[in-house]
Amino acid sequence: MKNDILAKRYAKALFVVGKEENALDEYAKTLKEFADLYTTIPAVRDGLTNRMYPADVREKVMAEIVKTAAVPQIMGNFLNLLAQKNRANVLPEIAQTFHAMVDVERNICQGVVITAKALEPGLQDKAKQTLEKITGKQVVLKVQVDPSIIGGMIAKVGDLILDGSIKTQLEGLKESIKGSE
Repeated sequence: MKNDILAKRYAKALFVVGKEENALDEYAKTLKEFADLYTTIPAVRDGLTNRMYPADVREKVMAEIVKTAAVPQIMGNFLNLLAQKNRANVLPEIAQTFHAMVDVERNICQGVVITAKALEPGLQDKAKQTLEKITGKQVVLKVQVDPSIIGGMIAKVGDLILDGSIKTQLEGLKESIKGSE
């Protein structure tokens, strides 16, 4: 919970600057890359967050990564600030929150369609168009395959879940049969 609050504060501050600098996409990309680096390479995570190292060493680790990545100065300052304030551990949440803010700014939402077998491109487009019509936003759609749903489709966009899977229909039928006994 505490990390969510911190992530929102830092992401919001960077978002304001990114909007002024017209660099939201660049900042989102850099944040994602640094968050991926932090989460996938244990040595980086350790170098940035291990309290066994003095604070100045952790700051130097971040400064060196920033220098090597050749990020814009404002973004470098932001990342160095995270190291100085011992907030590098919040980097993945900041990246996620920042990306969500950019999506809201651009009227975009993330959606997932789950089917029992791979969807043909035409059906994918139709599902995307339908979700865009329902939400009134541009939808970035990810498709997942889950054979356990037997057939049909489950679509999730934000808090909206449309479940037309055969598995759910069978479970509903089972419950109604049980209820009528």
